[in-house]
Amino acid sequence: MIKLKYGNTNTFFLPGSSGGMLVDTDYAGTLPALSRELKRQGLRLRDIAWVLATHYHPDHMGLVGELMAQGVRLLLLDTQAPFVHFSDPIFARDRLPFTPVDAARATVISCGESRAFLRGLGISGQIVSTPSHSADSVSLVLDSGDAFVGDLEPYEYLEAYGENAALQRDWELLLFLRPRRIFFAHMPERNVASGAD
Repeated sequence: MIKLKYGNTNTFFLPGSSGGMLVDTDYAGTLPALSRELKRQGLRLRDIAWVLATHYHPDHMGLVGELMAQGVRLLLLDTQAPFVHFSDPIFARDRLPFTPVDAARATVISCGESRAFLRGLGISGQIVSTPSHSADSVSLVLDSGDAFVGDLEPYEYLEAYGENAALQRDWELLLFLRPRRIFFAHMPERNVASGAD
């Protein structure tokens, strides 16, 4: 796994057997910065075969349409499909260079199908729905122990959030999968032993 930092959102490159997967992107207009960061890491844009957005807020999916135009394939969870164009009016309002996502070209799967699908890409793990942040939020948990949770609130925030049953359920599901490191989109990574139990 390679962490890519080229804007405000942590993104991650996961190598696969036939190209890698990018987990999240940054805001629209950051493709040149992504290209520079890939080069710095010894990668090229063509090394990205797939992109997965943990959810469809502007700072997580801003480059998905541009990447698809470059030949990158979109992995879309069925729970995310209704939200693919959530950010379009935001980018239009801000007059940013934005390529809308062509959802018709996405590969749509359910979370239940994710383990088999990822195995076909040479990635061992599964995708789970973690909707406490937004209804379309998902997390990717690798068998290696790395979990990519996007904007999910940290476990220790539960007390501050009071009786947040949705956040509690998300963390119960994630911890059941025994992650060792949690990777957030806007915070440093945490070891589960010191940060989520």
